[in-house]
Amino acid sequence: MSNLPDEAFRDTIGTIDEGGNRKFIFPKKPSGKFYDYRKIVSYVLLAILVANPFIKINGNQFMMFNVMERRFNIFGFPFWPQDFYLFVISMIVGVVFVILFTVVFGRIFCGWICPQTIFLEMVFRRIEYWIDGDRGSQSRLARQEWDAEKIRKRLLKWTIFFLISFGIANVFLAYLVGSDQLFLMIEQGPVKQASNFIALLIFTSVFYFVFVWFREQVCIIACPYGRLQGVLLDNKSINVAYDFVRGEKETGRGKFNKKEDRSLTGKGDCIDCLQCVHVCPMGIDIRNGTQLECTNCTACIDECDHIMESVGLPKGLIRYASEDEIAKKEPFKFTARMKGYTAVLCILLSVFVGMLFLRTNVEAIILRLPGQLFQHKGENISNVYTYKIVNKTMNDYNDIHFELIDQKGEIKNVGNKHFRIKREETAQGTLFIEINEAILESDKTTVKIGVYNGKELLETTKTNFLGPRSFN
Repeated sequence: MSNLPDEAFRDTIGTIDEGGNRKFIFPKKPSGKFYDYRKIVSYVLLAILVANPFIKINGNQFMMFNVMERRFNIFGFPFWPQDFYLFVISMIVGVVFVILFTVVFGRIFCGWICPQTIFLEMVFRRIEYWIDGDRGSQSRLARQEWDAEKIRKRLLKWTIFFLISFGIANVFLAYLVGSDQLFLMIEQGPVKQASNFIALLIFTSVFYFVFVWFREQVCIIACPYGRLQGVLLDNKSINVAYDFVRGEKETGRGKFNKKEDRSLTGKGDCIDCLQCVHVCPMGIDIRNGTQLECTNCTACIDECDHIMESVGLPKGLIRYASEDEIAKKEPFKFTARMKGYTAVLCILLSVFVGMLFLRTNVEAIILRLPGQLFQHKGENISNVYTYKIVNKTMNDYNDIHFELIDQKGEIKNVGNKHFRIKREETAQGTLFIEINEAILESDKTTVKIGVYNGKELLETTKTNFLGPRSFN
């Protein structure tokens, strides 16, 4: 993105000093149009994030990712291990969607939607501004001796951070084990729910560590998304970008002098005030071009617009733009690459929606018992089967039984002919299918079996029925 020959900045990162030690960043408190928009988006997303595990649709938790019990709810749809293919497709759709957005809009996901950015910038950092003050005050406090003021501010901030981390951990646990289980843990106490309580403390410690100390290092070190930029971005992708053509012009940037006519001296509109660097939560200089650390948070846009307005120069020196727009004045175009990703996304969405409509609330698997041959029962041939029925709904089925649909015969369930399956549970057992030998046309016949709750057909499944090779 830059026309500067010096690329030494790519050999280091803004959070590490020359000695290889961690350099903590004290960004200036942002303000401006984009920051106000981000606050609205962030708090709406935070409300959704907190509410999701506590909302229920038809008795199903709106969002749940219970890995231990292999139970997932997405938008109120329950996904069981038998539905894992749907879960995989939904994840692929999400990945392609993020890739498409990155190709078109750069890292807009990181700056506007990512939970890490929202919690850090819109919750923890704002509390830090309230307690410690702005950039200068935070920097002075960090260097200050441990006197009464510093101890008071640190204890207050760390206590609030711990309480928020504890709250986030509770919400996170509700996603993993379910909100009902979380409420049960609160009701029964940590002793009876020791495993969940230990998990809660672990999550609290992780969130506290991330938002108190690790912070922006998550985006730089732990998250692979920044590294994908080199593969996904091109000259037509829209990013938070510095207009180096306008900012540098013929003789480069220079300090502002109100008595100087910059159009005559050939200096660019960038007055080298470094405010875009001071406000950056990642500690980078956006004027160096696209960088791994940049999350497209727009703080530099707001700050630069404010400076440009104060010195009487046009806004937009830093803005959302592609490299071709800056260097060649080319307007944004929906490229063939973008169209390809869009087509793939539409195909995947169509497949996913179609599979959702074909998905049944009850799934039945009936298989012949391995190693067992058919038996003669008078004029009938009998085969033995095992069955497993999964009730994916929040309803109890009290009158489950089997019937042959396309063959004349009888199904005999071992135990009760009619049985019950509770909500979100499975039932399994053994049954016999008997068919008159005279109506069998071959030694292997495909039979269709219906699973009924009373008179309601819940599911149909097919299995093979074996008979003798020769018939009278």
